[in-house]
Amino acid sequence: MISRREFLQASAAASALTIGSGLGPLGRVAAQQKLTQADILKFDPLGTVTILYVADNHAQLMPLYFREPSVNLGVGADKGLPPHLTDAEFRKYFNIAAGSADAYALTADDFVSLARNYGRMGGMDRVAALINAVRAERGEDKVLLLDGGDTWQGSWTSLQTKAQDMIDVMSALKVDAMVGHWEFTYGADRVKEVADKAPFAFLAQNVRDNEWQEPVFEPRKMFEKGGAKIAVIGQALPRTAVANPRWMFPKWEFGIREEDMQKQIDEARAEGAQIVVLLSHDGFDVDRKLAGRVKGLDVILTAHTHDAMPGLVRVGDTVLVATGSHGKFVSRLDIEVKDKKVAGVRFKLMPVFTDAIKPDSAMTALVEKVRAPFAKDLAKVIGKTDSLLYRRGNFNGTFDDLICDAMLAERDAEIALSPGFRWGGTLIPDSPITWEDVTNATAITYPNCYRNQMTGAQLKEVLEDVADNIFHPDPYFQGGGDMVRIGGMGYSIDVSKPMGSRISDLTHLKSGKPIDAAKSYTVAGWASVNEGTQGPPIWDVVSAHISKRGTVKVEPNTAVKVSGA
Repeated sequence: MISRREFLQASAAASALTIGSGLGPLGRVAAQQKLTQADILKFDPLGTVTILYVADNHAQLMPLYFREPSVNLGVGADKGLPPHLTDAEFRKYFNIAAGSADAYALTADDFVSLARNYGRMGGMDRVAALINAVRAERGEDKVLLLDGGDTWQGSWTSLQTKAQDMIDVMSALKVDAMVGHWEFTYGADRVKEVADKAPFAFLAQNVRDNEWQEPVFEPRKMFEKGGAKIAVIGQALPRTAVANPRWMFPKWEFGIREEDMQKQIDEARAEGAQIVVLLSHDGFDVDRKLAGRVKGLDVILTAHTHDAMPGLVRVGDTVLVATGSHGKFVSRLDIEVKDKKVAGVRFKLMPVFTDAIKPDSAMTALVEKVRAPFAKDLAKVIGKTDSLLYRRGNFNGTFDDLICDAMLAERDAEIALSPGFRWGGTLIPDSPITWEDVTNATAITYPNCYRNQMTGAQLKEVLEDVADNIFHPDPYFQGGGDMVRIGGMGYSIDVSKPMGSRISDLTHLKSGKPIDAAKSYTVAGWASVNEGTQGPPIWDVVSAHISKRGTVKVEPNTAVKVSGA
């Protein structure tokens, strides 16, 4: 039950929201403890063209819990701007009531109790239900479905099938076009194989053959929907060859390629495009800067940084759409065209509340089919958690703390390093930990857990490099992830300082002594981009640790001191 005060807060917030700025009346509906598929779909249509947008699913076929970050710092010109707002600040900016469905979907506020109330989110059969409902409402000839990438990686089934499970699902959804990032970690041959054969376009204007500088993929594609010509330009993650193993695609180069982007826009306009869309995996801040530097983009569908925002961000004549991750949301953008150009847009971020949506039966059957060979393994219970296990946040994530604890114990290490990945589900307290849960946080094609020696100076250098990748004031130099997670060591970080000066006070937690720059420490880590890395796969290391403990309880991580935000 909720209080009268909470009900009035939710109602007031809901009445202030408009369909054009996001979730609509879900705050009021949630306060009444009622939520229906009709509420989620409710929309005042505009014009003749509808773009539906999903991104960063990370191969999640099933409903899950996924906690949004409580720390998401912006730097430079992006400081204090969406998406770099969390919890109360986020709710205030978007006029969202505390305790509402909107708050649960979009913030980390009171996550455990709200999760128990509103349940899981996502599931591809629910996503399919929303997509099909919009198509039925508007007419299939008026709807364009676009996928922002990071779709093929992030689960045991995607890893074992080399993404065929997700490719089959995307084909069944009738995706029109996609772009990539983690897709490339299946190797150049596999990506090209799919790109050449799939019923959807794989677009990437910024990927070049490094010998001849020829485009590797189709840069753009023209679609006609609702009587309007829509040009969709693809932009893969510019830093793929830095963030992921270059040896998996040794002949390809990436980059932002502003001049080439402008050329694509100009050519599309010359061919009669009335709407020009950038389907981008740059990350939000990169795309915000790009929008101010190129001319002629109507819409940027941005991905990579997993931001979910119930409102559009406008840069000049360009609107930016951020649709979240893990199947939690489907974005709807209706566009009115007059005099062969965009005259208006209307937007809604549709949350995929699993229990409120009737699943699409055909997609349910397909998901069951692709999961069937692995169902027994996926359901295997490894242990139990008494803690909230989550991943998102610039510095700490309890699931990553658990991974670090596992490496310290199982690899007999003094210090553990775990990458600041933003994918992987959340487990609420008093939940079993299954093989699926472990692999949702670890399933990559380069999983080896190494063990080697690093000096204190080298450890500081690693932290400085990663910090610059995240907190460089120029978005074009950012990679879009979170800080490397550390086990066995604490440090201080001033995000306002320049490269090389952000990290200080490195401390070995077990001894309480400062990290000695000249001393060598035994370090365990995983997801090395170096070819030939040796060691057991990280999922075996983590599952062995959990099995030995039975029940895990991860205490709050206070070893990282943050300033300058």
